[in-house]
Amino acid sequence: MRLTPEVKQFIQEHFSEDTDKLLLTAKRFTGIDVPFAVDQILARRRIKDKLPSWYNNEDLIFPSRLSAEQCSSEVTAHYKQRLILGPHVCDLTGGLGIDTWYLSQKAAETYYVERYSEYCEAARTNFHTLGADSIRVISGDASEAVQQLSVDTFYVDPARRGGSNKRVFALSDCEPDILQLKPLLLERSRRVIVKISPMADIEETLRLLPETREVHILAVRNECKELLFVLENPLSATIIPPHIYAVHIISQEEERVFHFDFQEEKDTALILASQPATYLYEPNAALLKSGAFKLIAQRFDLAKLHRHSHLYTSDTYRPDFPGRIFLTGEVFDFSGKVLKQLSKQIPKAHLTIRNFPLTVAELRQRSGIEEGGDIYLFATTLSDNCKVLIQTRKAEKN
Repeated sequence: MRLTPEVKQFIQEHFSEDTDKLLLTAKRFTGIDVPFAVDQILARRRIKDKLPSWYNNEDLIFPSRLSAEQCSSEVTAHYKQRLILGPHVCDLTGGLGIDTWYLSQKAAETYYVERYSEYCEAARTNFHTLGADSIRVISGDASEAVQQLSVDTFYVDPARRGGSNKRVFALSDCEPDILQLKPLLLERSRRVIVKISPMADIEETLRLLPETREVHILAVRNECKELLFVLENPLSATIIPPHIYAVHIISQEEERVFHFDFQEEKDTALILASQPATYLYEPNAALLKSGAFKLIAQRFDLAKLHRHSHLYTSDTYRPDFPGRIFLTGEVFDFSGKVLKQLSKQIPKAHLTIRNFPLTVAELRQRSGIEEGGDIYLFATTLSDNCKVLIQTRKAEKN
């Protein structure tokens, strides 16, 4: 597994070509390990947007295509730097090493643990290339490494795939088994950071991980990417309610954060609107995942369209709202007759479904409205259970 000058030149010259054809004609490339080079091409294609600095470094090596698919993005890895406690850190599920590399920038001593030897080999090469020779690479199983190490912070990103490469979301189905390993992790560290599938149920996971002090929901480009559970050994038998951070990462320099705890959400009164007002507010993906649906209305002085619609409205413009803001136009009662006529008035629109009986595809098929334009059409349910279509345009920032 070496990036020779010849292999690097091959990657540059054939980067945009059909990789299947390259593999079929491998014999014509004398002295080139074409399957290895193709893996490098496919891995680099995957990381172009989420790991731009690694993509631009032609000396870095990728142990597999899967490693590039499963690794953290640079912006989420950078965010995790602020979560570590103390100078001694261990990444128990090293993988490609993105998280390890970023964590090492804020730690005096960093361990990278990985059970696959080829990943360890690639990590040693990459860390040296990046000038991170202080990272200690350990080839072995996470459960065995924990018994040998004592650090301030353990970071764990369990493999969320089952048999036949099938994705899984339950903690008990992940490798390593966090529930089994948790007592030892907390015994041999001050803090444990666990990365969970963004599809996981937060409240159910908290039931399984009652030592959680913080939950960080990370969304990038309005797509929920990671759930981070920060665990610490309780100082007493009293369980402290965890703090929830819904974070929309716009760039490495800019983010929008909404923080709360579940008891605060439970204690907040529901504020409902009778009809859509001047502005319509759509929370970002991290906020929607957090479940702070009543608090959103309270903190920004908004009213909710329906208990389950998760859209908000007001006559006052709230520029700090963590999500998209629209100017409300005409409101159409939902019916088959209205749908048949609507495409004449709105031939193109971006469709969003919130608490509505049809999917976007079904709504497009029945209405004939095409994708595009500057109109945003929200199909939703109002507080009186009336189904409506709300015509909107993006609100310009004042």
